[in-house]
Amino acid sequence: MSAIKLENVSKRFRRRPLKRKYTTLRESLLNFRWLKNRQKVRYIEALKDITLSIERGETIGIIGMNGSGKSTLLKLLAGIYKPDSGKVYVKGRIASLIGLGIGFHPGFTGRENIFINGIILGLSKKEIKRKFQEIVNFAELEDYVDEPVRTYSDGMFMRLGFSIATNVDPDILLIDEILAVGDEYFRHKCAEKIAEFRKLGKTMVIVSHELEAVERWCDKAVWLDEGRIREIGMPSTVIDSYRNAIAQREGKIPAETRSSPALLQKCGINSTKLRVPAP
Repeated sequence: MSAIKLENVSKRFRRRPLKRKYTTLRESLLNFRWLKNRQKVRYIEALKDITLSIERGETIGIIGMNGSGKSTLLKLLAGIYKPDSGKVYVKGRIASLIGLGIGFHPGFTGRENIFINGIILGLSKKEIKRKFQEIVNFAELEDYVDEPVRTYSDGMFMRLGFSIATNVDPDILLIDEILAVGDEYFRHKCAEKIAEFRKLGKTMVIVSHELEAVERWCDKAVWLDEGRIREIGMPSTVIDSYRNAIAQREGKIPAETRSSPALLQKCGINSTKLRVPAP
């Protein structure tokens, strides 16, 4: 049974030019009229005709270069964006980690934000009280929970957000690259939690540039390229195709070696060692 289903989904954003400063009302009016008559509305196509089905209990990794539509896709699943065309179906309670500090009020304390986020995610006040200490302990914020979150570091934001999202018992967990800001110790804790979620049959969608993590954690990988799905399949296969395409784009290997490990070796390149350049 599908936990998530997208049918011919597209999303575009209007491009807004930088506003020019005019010194007089006359200049403003003249330029407004000129812009109104001359300037055409332009759009950026973030996602184009995406069709995707994610089964209940699957862990899916979304990979692709910056600007390929990965975060936009996750925000559609989270309900932050609405598609311009197509349908998005999601069954179950969603918890999301999309951007540091999203959903936190900077002037409120960690304690207050735990209650606010818990209520947003569908928990009662009684349930939050029962889970409160577990959330704080996992985030390791015992000494800071009554401090305003505007004083938190990126790592503290991430720890609190991850702890809330994973302790509200979601059916679907969405994670967008946010784990990259954690230290090595906490990243191990996150990996253990993700492994636990997989055993419990939770559905997860993970956007990451860390291809080794996608290969280790995910059942399938989806490669997005310029807003379209380029390939879906086993993580190792999709990641190899992605790495080879990156290397080809950089001019390091000829086009005919794209899907041939033997030819790659002749070129002196080990396909398993190719790495995507840091964004």
